[in-house]
Amino acid sequence: MLDAYLYAGLRTPFGRQAGALAPVRPDDLIASVIRKLVADSPFAAEQIEDIVLGCACQAGEDSRNIARHAVLLSGLPAGIPGQTVNRLCSSGLAAVLDAARAVSCGEGDLYIAGGVESMSRAPFVVAKSESAFSRDFRVFDSAIGARFPNPLITQQYGRDTMPETADNVASELGLSRSDSDRFAAASQSKFAAAQASGFMAGEIIPVEVSTGRKTPPRIVSADEHPRAQTSFE
Repeated sequence: MLDAYLYAGLRTPFGRQAGALAPVRPDDLIASVIRKLVADSPFAAEQIEDIVLGCACQAGEDSRNIARHAVLLSGLPAGIPGQTVNRLCSSGLAAVLDAARAVSCGEGDLYIAGGVESMSRAPFVVAKSESAFSRDFRVFDSAIGARFPNPLITQQYGRDTMPETADNVASELGLSRSDSDRFAAASQSKFAAAQASGFMAGEIIPVEVSTGRKTPPRIVSADEHPRAQTSFE
């Protein structure tokens, strides 16, 4: 078995729901990262064996196989394939593991692996009618929960969404609101310390977001989620 190594890593800033990055399609977002990653690399694009990307939604602009579309949008040779994997919130990590496994097995030497998601742009999806001429149309939000839940799954396991599941886990393990708030505050503090020390310098690439034909683009260069001044109170 061969050893697999992470050679380089880049990402865009993390955006908020309906935040600064919301106007950008997810395939354009990941294509910009791949383009920059390859441009800064000493490797020739033709050496890339495969692009493996994690994506949980895959319901709209994710284009079913967003990895393949990212190859084409990034300007890489069209002969490079792309594979999209889905393990929900662990999809990006699963993609990296898939690429590492392929290297370890000798299937290729150079892969690009990562993940992309835009919950802000995840569409509402409409189910087809169950019978001819029916006017019964069900709409689901593809950003959270099952899109078309199977009644048997619902009957056996329920249909709780991620926030509801978090509440269930907290109740089962006896995690109090106070415990959760302290953990969250500590997480914010750790991020602030990492940012101040320059730990993330060089891993984030700025994103240009169009603001209209007559105005300059907005440059998004920092994560939107963290709130460094957050206290437990």
